[in-house]
Amino acid sequence: MQKHCNIIFNPNSGRGTFKNELGKVTKTLTSLGYTWNIYPTEHPKHATELMQEHGNSDMVLVSGGDGTMHEVLQAVESLPDIPVVAYIPSGTANDFGKTLGLSKRIVSNLQLLKQPVVKHKDIVRSSFGMFNYIAAIGNYVDISYKTTKRMKKIWGFLAYVFFGIKAFFTAPRIQATIQTDDESWSGAFSLILVVNSESVGGFKILPDAKLDDHYLEVITLPYVPIFNNVYFASFFLFKKLNLPGIKRVKTRKVSVETTHDRAWSLDGEVAQSGAFEASVYETQVPFVVNPKKVYLFDA
Repeated sequence: MQKHCNIIFNPNSGRGTFKNELGKVTKTLTSLGYTWNIYPTEHPKHATELMQEHGNSDMVLVSGGDGTMHEVLQAVESLPDIPVVAYIPSGTANDFGKTLGLSKRIVSNLQLLKQPVVKHKDIVRSSFGMFNYIAAIGNYVDISYKTTKRMKKIWGFLAYVFFGIKAFFTAPRIQATIQTDDESWSGAFSLILVVNSESVGGFKILPDAKLDDHYLEVITLPYVPIFNNVYFASFFLFKKLNLPGIKRVKTRKVSVETTHDRAWSLDGEVAQSGAFEASVYETQVPFVVNPKKVYLFDA
């Protein structure tokens, strides 16, 4: 029986490389016995609409940044069956792509389709929509959506660095109460993370992460005047999770009570501000992964 693949891609992601390589993509799919259709996104949230309309296929090949993948996953609840998802990242940070061992090299990712290793990954339902690998509130998390597309196109990852320098001096004080499966804690925080990933913000912070165990990781960094950036550097650069005040908890669900006006970020996309709830979605999504990354999956 012939297989079918729908291609959803963001033509504005990165430098538009994927669009120029569509011939190689379709040639590979044809050689693997797939028929295919191509659907470029044309406006915000269009990837969600395209997935809702064309997600009923054997495979969906998605190319874009983490935001494009975030939009695609918003359609998961409306699909009777979730297809295998192949991801070719072309964004700036590509945290999710790095976690699955996927580079920006299109040819390398197409090679993975010839003998695909498919792993079922947890995704998360939250009060602000589905998310794939991270929800966050606090310092630095707004860099991805406050950095303009033009800046990212010209400077790439350096555009994030420029905005990060500005954020260095403006750590917010987020008063919050956090409730997980088994415990609750309150305080003033500079960063609250709800993570289902190995990489965050371009840094591999959780090398022991498991992406299919039906658990989230909740990590909080305290608000400590003058020393906030010491905590950030220790956490992101040196992977120090045991500093006084840093808390890390595994849980199936989490709620965060806060009235802070800073917006949450979901997969690098701006969401709403205020109280937040999240839990692992009951259905997992099958992704094509690099065989070198199978250690992130138990099943």
